[in-house]
Amino acid sequence: MLLATLSGMGSDNPTAASLGEKLYFDTSLSDPPGQACASCHLPGAGFADPDRELPVSRGVHPERFGSRNAPTLSYAMYSPPFHYDKEEDLYVGGQFLDGRVSTLEEQARKPFTNPVEMANADEAAVIERVRNAPYAAEFDAVYRLEGGDFNMDHVVNAISTFQRSRVFRPFTSKYDYYLAGKVALTEQEKRGLELFNDEKKGNCAACHPSTVGEDGSPPLFTDYTYDNLGVPFNSSSPFYKQDRQFNPDGVEAIDTGLGKTTGRPEDNGKFKVSTLRNIALTPPYMHNGVFATLREVVDFYNTRDTDKKWAPAEVLENVNVEELGELKLTDAEVDDIVVFMETLTDGYDVREGKN
Repeated sequence: MLLATLSGMGSDNPTAASLGEKLYFDTSLSDPPGQACASCHLPGAGFADPDRELPVSRGVHPERFGSRNAPTLSYAMYSPPFHYDKEEDLYVGGQFLDGRVSTLEEQARKPFTNPVEMANADEAAVIERVRNAPYAAEFDAVYRLEGGDFNMDHVVNAISTFQRSRVFRPFTSKYDYYLAGKVALTEQEKRGLELFNDEKKGNCAACHPSTVGEDGSPPLFTDYTYDNLGVPFNSSSPFYKQDRQFNPDGVEAIDTGLGKTTGRPEDNGKFKVSTLRNIALTPPYMHNGVFATLREVVDFYNTRDTDKKWAPAEVLENVNVEELGELKLTDAEVDDIVVFMETLTDGYDVREGKN
């Protein structure tokens, strides 16, 4: 996809966002060259990993893998800074699935020097690559450096500014147009929405609010809290079979999620509630990519505690047993919820009646 068709940001009058767009798609900024931010967060894949064959994300070195399925960057700008809500007695917000950083700037910075992602030796190596990029001179114009040198703070500021642009938050799904009164939902989509919101049935909206905010803001389909959903261990993940340098614990490795960030055992196994916007574009699902389809996810929520086909949770403590596990949905109702979630994909054409 051409960059111009994504954002319409030109280079005749460069801005931080247009510069960030070039950085975001530049595959020369990894070591070796070949991987960009967009490699794991591609627009056509809902700003998630486009590789649906792997449960977790591969780095620039083809034999290296992360432990997680790269989360979407769609609407990531709305996640509040990571904090503890004393009134609710829980953690909220942050970036990444474990909330280990608070801001988009911090999120944009991490992959460059991660050995299993872009694998640069240090930030100085990244800056040297940017200096050799065709857009290097634009840093002077954008940041008014007047001949001064740019640094990593400028790089991540540009990328995060692009990530705050309309490209990442278009609000152009069928559901958005439905809320605006421009289109009608089908009967099945309406049934799915009702089940999604029903506290006694799907109850999806408990963590994925679907209603317009009091200030008129569109729903983001996440409350940015953390949960242990009882997701099974994914033995098919190549993360467990790679060189011990990148996974010292091998198949014994356990992803404790939020617990690693907070250091509290009561947070082990919890991961941030993801937005459901563009969810149909982002398989596989869950932090470890254990589920291949959206229907499988809803089926798991529905029958986790009643169907023996599901393996035990990767982290057995702190599993949410109050809001999922035995929803008593019929197969048809599961289908209805999935069909409703498919209305959350951006790029819906009102005239054509399809994405």
